[in-house]
Amino acid sequence: MDREKIINNYYNNYSEDDRFTKDNYHSLEYTISKHYFDKYLKKGDRILEVGAGTGAYSIYYASKGYKVNSIEFVEHNLDILKSKITDKMDIVAEQGDAIDLSRFKDNTFDITLVLGPLYHLYKDDEINQAIKEAIRVTKQNGIIAFAYITTDSVFANWAIDHLIDGYPKCFDDNFKLTRTSEEIFATFYIEEFKDIMKKYNIKHLHDVATDGIAPLLKNKINNLSKEEFAVWEKYQLSICERKDLQGYSCHMLYICRKI
Repeated sequence: MDREKIINNYYNNYSEDDRFTKDNYHSLEYTISKHYFDKYLKKGDRILEVGAGTGAYSIYYASKGYKVNSIEFVEHNLDILKSKITDKMDIVAEQGDAIDLSRFKDNTFDITLVLGPLYHLYKDDEINQAIKEAIRVTKQNGIIAFAYITTDSVFANWAIDHLIDGYPKCFDDNFKLTRTSEEIFATFYIEEFKDIMKKYNIKHLHDVATDGIAPLLKNKINNLSKEEFAVWEKYQLSICERKDLQGYSCHMLYICRKI
């Protein structure tokens, strides 16, 4: 089955729209990501979100008055995103693929967010093409943010409940997840992704662990009171760039500037 069919089958049966709101630990990724984007956004900036899902970020920033273009691969998700657009928002949402942003000219956007496509690109040439396209359409000195999933977080989350079932075929002998479409999600080591980015004309700004170890402690995190979770959220924000604590974060942000 090809990438398009596999990804559509997955998201047609997954509730992407409430992913950031359904519990505490999922909300961390959203809150901390916005914190970093807000560091760089200026009034009048134009935003591109590639892999916009059902619009959590696109709708949020459009409602704040930013001009937003959203590209989403899955038609089901795109329909939900479009249903949220109001007359007061300056947003254009279209179906498209991260590896082909040819509808946009070079140096168009002040900030480009690639927050989902790298979860589902399995070939090196596709990964590099998505990165090149995001950089191409971003203005000189503009900001690009790439989200990716870490390899060890996937193994650790699986192992907590399933290690007794035997070693899964989707991991190689070095515990690295095999990057194939049949596994739905593609993963990276943190240093591996940083090495990939070294070939591009960008300045690296931040590596951000947006959820840290919360996915490994999800039952405890989700049972925290509002006041307790506020402390945990503050803690995660304070340590999210500490390299010694990033390896088991499920989601990472690589933030850079085009130079």
